[in-house]
Amino acid sequence: MATKHKVKRFAPKLHVRRGDQVVVLAGDDKGKTGQVLQIFPDKNRAIVEGVNIVKKHVKATQNDEGGIREMEATIHLSNLAVVDPKTGEATRVGRREENGKSVRYSKKTGNIIK
Repeated sequence: MATKHKVKRFAPKLHVRRGDQVVVLAGDDKGKTGQVLQIFPDKNRAIVEGVNIVKKHVKATQNDEGGIREMEATIHLSNLAVVDPKTGEATRVGRREENGKSVRYSKKTGNIIK
């Protein structure tokens, strides 16, 4: 019996980057905004500052005291939209070339997103 190997494909271009200001579109935290702290492209998930807070039970170690800690859990990228820096509203992101470089822009206003 042959073993199944997972085929690695090229990572898709994501509409969200680390450092982006995003708004949550669905879920318990709908409407909240925050900055993207970390992205997991293979899982299509991200950690957003102040969003999707969960309580984690941490066991005590020699260096660290145990207890219940609140921390951000990952949220799926489909539930996030980038905030347009000029208008402050959620927008879809497009890509175009300017001066030979690919830049992201707001589909609502056409402003470039850094």
